[in-house]
Amino acid sequence: MNKKIVPVVLGGLLMIWGLTGCGTTSVAQAGASDKEEGQLTTAPNVPAPLTRSGNKTVVLHFEAKEYIGDIADGVKYNFWSFNGTVPGPMARVRVGDTVEFHLNNPASNTQQHNIDIHAVNGPGGGAAVSTVSPGESKVFTFKAQAPGLFIYHCAAGSIVDHIANGMYGLVLVEPEGGLAKVDREFYVMESEFFASDPDENGVAAFDITKGLDEHPTYVVFNGREGGLMGANVLKAKVGETVRMYFGNIGPNGISSFHIIGEIFDKVYPEGGLGGTVHTGIQTTLVPSAGATIVEFKVEVPGAYTLVDHSIFRVAKGAIGQLVVEGAENPEVYRAGK
Repeated sequence: MNKKIVPVVLGGLLMIWGLTGCGTTSVAQAGASDKEEGQLTTAPNVPAPLTRSGNKTVVLHFEAKEYIGDIADGVKYNFWSFNGTVPGPMARVRVGDTVEFHLNNPASNTQQHNIDIHAVNGPGGGAAVSTVSPGESKVFTFKAQAPGLFIYHCAAGSIVDHIANGMYGLVLVEPEGGLAKVDREFYVMESEFFASDPDENGVAAFDITKGLDEHPTYVVFNGREGGLMGANVLKAKVGETVRMYFGNIGPNGISSFHIIGEIFDKVYPEGGLGGTVHTGIQTTLVPSAGATIVEFKVEVPGAYTLVDHSIFRVAKGAIGQLVVEGAENPEVYRAGK
């Protein structure tokens, strides 16, 4: 079947598959003068809750990094990333804050990059003013106007390869007064990789045909097969309340996020804060380039398995574990009578 190369309009930017780069315009400087360096953490770690009162200008420093790393046992992949990790770092700000965003593209890279932050109200979510060629840096500012959990991703060039190669992550915009205290917070992100067969050096690359056919080679949590297994499992203790910030970049598939043996006490659908909160949820849908926040109390020790319950994806890597330690709780769960 012949594939057409078509223009795609995203965020007010015209992107032509197969071309690179996009135009830039200027944005107004932020008015706030009181600045602080923003918290950035690597998955599954989450930035600490904000304890300050009032709003500030939060400075975030990102760097595009192209590198070769492990995607599965015995297989490496040519990743494109923010700050050298897939997913990229998680940031935490407060509604009403002004964000001063810095993006650097080292001269050692081969591609133009930029960033589209779904928390931005403005053309391209910032992509229109942040496109950087190798050796360049750019800055733009925006005001965080809506509380919630938001995706960010690169939107340079044809967009699809920049997303599929690993350039995405999460930004949490806390509501006024912050979120209720919990015992544990985790950052988990699901993503698809459309990988070629490894070359003679064991390195796989992006396969555009698999992407167009929507046939991922891998569907993984936190950037690689086994990203939440073995030495990388999440950990909690009996009686603790867990909050999980879960993103799904796709770039094609909708996730059916489920934890085997747990019921979500609260779900903030599509990452919204201040709106409807669902309770007693078994599985929650997370759209491509969307997110959710789930909370639950762990009452029984053991291993709880995270899956995309589009269950064949487990065979492609969409599996992880939360290991809970502590005393048995036979009133809630036991073997036998």
